[in-house]
Amino acid sequence: MTTYTVIASRPKAPAVGEEGGPATTMSGPDGVDVVTFGCRLNAYESEAIRARASADGLSDAVVFNTCAVTNEAVRQARQAIRKARRERPDARLIVTGCAAQIDPAAFAAMPEVDLVLGNAEKAAPGALLDTSTRVRVNDIMSIRETAGHLIAGLKDRARAYVEVQNGCDHRCTFCIIPFGRGNSRSAPAGEVVEQIRRLATEGYNEVVLTGVDVTSWGTDLPGQPTLGQLVGRILKLVPDLPRLRLSSIDAAEIDPDLFRLLETEPRLMPYLHLSLQAGDNMILKRMKRRHSREDALKLVAEVRRVRPDTAFGADLIAGFPTETEEAFENTLKLVEEAGLAFLHVFPYSARPGTPAARMPPVKGPVIKDRARRLREAGQAGLERHLQRQVGRVLSGLVERDGIARGEDFTEIAFAGEAPQGQIVAFRVTGHDGSRVLAEQVA
Repeated sequence: MTTYTVIASRPKAPAVGEEGGPATTMSGPDGVDVVTFGCRLNAYESEAIRARASADGLSDAVVFNTCAVTNEAVRQARQAIRKARRERPDARLIVTGCAAQIDPAAFAAMPEVDLVLGNAEKAAPGALLDTSTRVRVNDIMSIRETAGHLIAGLKDRARAYVEVQNGCDHRCTFCIIPFGRGNSRSAPAGEVVEQIRRLATEGYNEVVLTGVDVTSWGTDLPGQPTLGQLVGRILKLVPDLPRLRLSSIDAAEIDPDLFRLLETEPRLMPYLHLSLQAGDNMILKRMKRRHSREDALKLVAEVRRVRPDTAFGADLIAGFPTETEEAFENTLKLVEEAGLAFLHVFPYSARPGTPAARMPPVKGPVIKDRARRLREAGQAGLERHLQRQVGRVLSGLVERDGIARGEDFTEIAFAGEAPQGQIVAFRVTGHDGSRVLAEQVA
C-alpha cells in the first residue's frame, strides 16, 4: 500500500509558516494508495484507513482523505483526484475526510469519483468496498462517541500518535471544521491508557496525544474529567513511557492539573503549540475566540516561570476580515513578546457558511503581504530560539538518519549513526536557521 501525505493546510512542524508541502510516499504491493491532505490528525486517521483497506482486502484503489480548513486544501484535493483518474483509469477512487463530509455533493458530481464517505464512515468495516451507493455521509453532529478503530494509534518508526478526542464544540467565526468533525467527543481514559501501555511495551519512547480540540477532552464523559487528569493517569499507569507530548492546544483551556504536571513531570514534554490565531483583542472577539491577547501572554509567562525550558509554537491567521494595519501589528508584535519559536501561518481563506465569510474582507495582496511578514517574524523567532540552544546538551528522539527531535521540539541535525526511535544526548555546536547542529555525547 502507498500512503501519500500532502500538507495543504497546516505545515509539517517545525517549518515556519509554509502552507504546502511535498508528498511523502511509502510503497506497497496491493495497489491501494491513501492520499492525505491537512492536519496531523488526518495523517493519523489515514493509517486507520490503510489498515482497514488491508483487512477488507481492498485492491486497485485510491483513497483521498481531504481537508476543508482552506479553499486551497479543497482545490488541491480536486486536482489530485483528476490526476489520479488520468494516471489510473481503472482504479476505484474514494473520497473522504472533512471536505467530503462538508460538501459531499461537490465530490459526488465529479465523474472521476466512485465513492464519497463521511468522516464517521471512512474507516468502518466494509465501507471502502461498498458499491450499493456513491455517497455515504451521515449527520456528523449526531455522532456521540469516538470510533474505536481510530483509537488504535498511528505509529511511525520514531513515535506513536493516539487520538484521544475528536470534534469541536466551539464555533469560531472563521472555522468550518466543526461541520466536518462534529461535536467534541472523548475516548475513554481506560482505553487511552491501555493503548499507550501497549505502545510502550512495543518499544515506543514517545507518544503524542492528538485530536481536533485536545484540551476539551473529558467534557462529554461522566464526571467531566480534565485533560490534565488524563495526562496524570497516563504518566502514573505507564511508568515505562519516557516521553508524552501534546499536540496543538487551546490557550483558554489549560486546567490546573495540566499546569501542575508541566511544572513537576519531566516526562511531559516542554513544548506547547497554542491555537492563538491573532494577537489583537478586537480581531480575537470577531473570531469568537475565548482568550485575549493578555491571556496568551500571561499563560506563556506562567508556564515559563515553572518550566523555563518550555518552547512555544502557535497558529496565526493573516488578513482576517476587518483586520487593520494596527490590528495586524499587534499580532506581529505578539510573536516576539511571547517568544514564539514555531509558527503555522495561515493566510485567511473565506469558507462558505462561516460568519467570517460575510464580514468585510481584506484585499488579497494585503493578506499575502501580511502572511509574508508573519513568516519572517516566525523565522526570526525560530533563530532566536536556536541560538539559545548553542552549547547546551539536549535529549533527542532519533527520527531518521541524522535527525532527532529535542524535548522542546527543536530539530537536531547530527553526524554519525544512532538507532531510530531511541533517545540520545546531543551537544549543540551551532544552527543553520532551521535546526540546531549537534554532536552525540559519548
